[in-house]
Amino acid sequence: MAIINQATKELQVKIVYYGPAMGGKTTNLVQVHDHVQTASGNKGKLVSLATSSDRTLFFDFLPIEAMTIRGFKTKFQLYTVPGQVIYNTTRQLVLRGVDGIVFVADSQYEKMPENLESFQNLLDNLASLKLNLVDIPYVLQYNKRDLPNAAPVQYMEFLLNNRDIQVPSFEGTAHRCEGVFEALNMITRLLLHKFINQGAPHPQPQYA
Repeated sequence: MAIINQATKELQVKIVYYGPAMGGKTTNLVQVHDHVQTASGNKGKLVSLATSSDRTLFFDFLPIEAMTIRGFKTKFQLYTVPGQVIYNTTRQLVLRGVDGIVFVADSQYEKMPENLESFQNLLDNLASLKLNLVDIPYVLQYNKRDLPNAAPVQYMEFLLNNRDIQVPSFEGTAHRCEGVFEALNMITRLLLHKFINQGAPHPQPQYA
């Protein structure tokens, strides 16, 4: 749920990067942090909460052309969840108050079971928080498209986007920053469109 900060006149929007272990969530966040365009002092530090074998990252930023909705500038908080199943409690904590989701899938053929397991885990964890993915804007990123064993996009669409209403999906090679901002721009557009429906319309910004 977006948080209104009356002191700073900011609407704080939470976006969570979800997906299997080693699928590219961390790389996405590092690329965004390194390349997102903000005014001086409007980008938080990239914070890592490390465990022995995984970590959760987060930071926030206020775009140079931050959209104003009902007098509040939109500030985005980006989080990753740990990929390892043993840290599922942490995943649930990170999902609390989520506004939008970027699901980062690993394109390697042998990773398809892990993609499906992670997507189901997302649904289960949202349900445990009394949330439904139908009500939350989300996009899909098919990462690691540069690998020789990458599955066809059509196959991944069948596995992960085979629903009554399909969501936007993007091919990605996160370590080259390919598909990273395409996915981020789309999820922020979906979120801003949702919030705009509750207020006055404004043009849609780009963040990279």
